[in-house]
Amino acid sequence: MSIKIYQQEVNDGVGDLVKSTASFAYCSEATVKKGELAVAKEVISNADVLERVVAENKDQIDLYYLESVLVSTGWNKNDDVFTSDSTWAARNTPEDKQFNFMHNENDIIGHITGSYVLTKDGKAVADDELERPDEFDIITQAVLYNSWTGEENRDRMKKIIAEIEQGKWYVSMECLFAGFDYALIDEKGVAKVLPRGEASAFLTKHLRAYGGTGEYEGYKLGRALSNISFSGKGLVSKPANSRSVILSKSAAQFNVDSNSILSIGEFKMSDVLTEQLAEVKAQLEAAKAENEAIKAKIEEAKDKEFASKIKAYEVEAEESKANIEQLNETIKSTEARVAELEDALAQSTQQLAEAKEHMEEMKKKEKMEKRKAALVEAGFEADDIDAALAAFDGLADDAFDSVVAMYGKKPKADKHGDMKKKKDDEAEAGMPPALKEALEKKKEKEAKADEEAEAEVTPELLEDVETSEATMVEPEAVDELDQARASVADWFSNHVLKNK
Repeated sequence: MSIKIYQQEVNDGVGDLVKSTASFAYCSEATVKKGELAVAKEVISNADVLERVVAENKDQIDLYYLESVLVSTGWNKNDDVFTSDSTWAARNTPEDKQFNFMHNENDIIGHITGSYVLTKDGKAVADDELERPDEFDIITQAVLYNSWTGEENRDRMKKIIAEIEQGKWYVSMECLFAGFDYALIDEKGVAKVLPRGEASAFLTKHLRAYGGTGEYEGYKLGRALSNISFSGKGLVSKPANSRSVILSKSAAQFNVDSNSILSIGEFKMSDVLTEQLAEVKAQLEAAKAENEAIKAKIEEAKDKEFASKIKAYEVEAEESKANIEQLNETIKSTEARVAELEDALAQSTQQLAEAKEHMEEMKKKEKMEKRKAALVEAGFEADDIDAALAAFDGLADDAFDSVVAMYGKKPKADKHGDMKKKKDDEAEAGMPPALKEALEKKKEKEAKADEEAEAEVTPELLEDVETSEATMVEPEAVDELDQARASVADWFSNHVLKNK
């Protein structure tokens, strides 16, 4: 069941409480029912009611029968009011509902079998009676299950039934409701009901059920329930809180007839309602103004936040632009530095090439000086040295040294002419085997022909010298010695054999 909540109740902070407390429990002492009805049959004059009451499934050995007063019309200790109209409409709702232990729906120990209405003087009221009484009780009948297969459950139920008979247990009925009005009693005891609505909802916070004092401007204030349905029944121990116990038959009653229903215009209360309505309107206007102010602040905050973001973006863009410019300057500076380094590298490369060329020239000059000194030491004449150097220029150092070592030191001419044989011997001793062989052949020819003793060397002799020399050269030294052979043959022809 859903109960309507008004804006004023929400503003007063009791909206959720009203919504969550649309049910509560009512307690009354259980009456043991053995054999005869707890209510004497003679007081039930209506045959239909009597038939309903005695129509129970009697004398079942596995059932324990009991009945209790469920609720009475009137005002209870919790300031909850059961008007005759709402209570009469709910008179049959308890039937066929569960009977549980301590309001635990998972611990069902029986069920409700029926209900009927009794007046305050104990007379039964027919279910279809047109003129219902203003004051009455609803009596519920129920059974407990006393036959259990488990020994523990059997012992438990025996104990419960024994304690019921000792008056230690109470029956608590849960009640659901879908709405309520305001019950008012003035200082003279006159009772009225004020319908609950948007205009009167300010009274909700003053009800005891929602944390109020139960009073307002000299009026006692109660909650008159409507759209009631009794939804279940529980066996409970005697509650310590007296507010959980409904009034007995001697409780104060709250009787309201059709002429006692107030409208908001009739409810003067020293014009309090008018003031309250004005207050509500003022609160609504204030709330509306506050909402507008909040909206304006929100919009202002959004604008400031947007402006702040735009400013941040602009600052970031300027920083990025400055960084890009700085990066471009760095790139230009780097490019200039690279160009300088490339120029320096080119200059260094040129200088290195010049230095290498100069070094080669110095090495070549030093080489020529060493070779010149070697030729001088070997006895070459000064006029012949340049020609010899030019002739031996292509020789490697080891080949040049071999040539110089081969000829040895050239002796100076004897002005008396007695040095010829010595000179020949020395020259021959320093010659390689090929040259020696060539000289021997030459001497043999000279011996055979004295007239040719003074003749020049013939081409055939040179051919023999070259051929003999070629036969003595190792294959791997051919390239370099070819040049040496030509130079040696030329030099030998011009400087040695001509002097013979």
